[in-house]
This record gives sequence, C-alpha cells and structure tokens, in this order.
Amino acid sequence: MGDRMDEMKGNIKEGVGKVTGNDRMEAEGRTEHDAAEAERKTKGAGTELKGHVEEGLGHVSGDEDLRERGMADQLKGKIDRST
Repeated sequence: MGDRMDEMKGNIKEGVGKVTGNDRMEAEGRTEHDAAEAERKTKGAGTELKGHVEEGLGHVSGDEDLRERGMADQLKGKIDRST
C-alpha cells in the first residue's frame, strides 16, 4: 500500500503547487505520483506473471494448493495494476 500512499502524496504536492503558483512543487508532485504509479503497476505485473507460472506448475504437477496460490497471485497483481 506504500506506493498508493506515495501517489497520493504526489497528488497533494502537485495540488499545493498549483494553488500556490509554485511550478516547481507542482512538477515535483506530478513526478512523484507518476513514479509511484509506475512502480506499483510494475510490481503488480510481476505478481500477476508469477501467479500464471504458479498456476501452470500446479496444474502440470497436480498440486492444487500451488494452482490456487497462482490464481490468487494473478488477482492480486491485477488489482495492483489497476488505477
């Protein structure tokens, strides 16, 4: 949840910069937001990919727990990637 908090902090900083006319603060806030969002989405994609691998391995090996963990990781990754 840290990345979403960093996104929110960036949005706040950007808003304060807009209201006060501080272009530098506005740009910094936008940059912080965008960087945190990109990191969150990248992590989500990795988790989703890991889930696909786990599900596939569980299916091939007959390990239902591994397959279900993989499905859960896929869902978690999709949630993390969403806006």
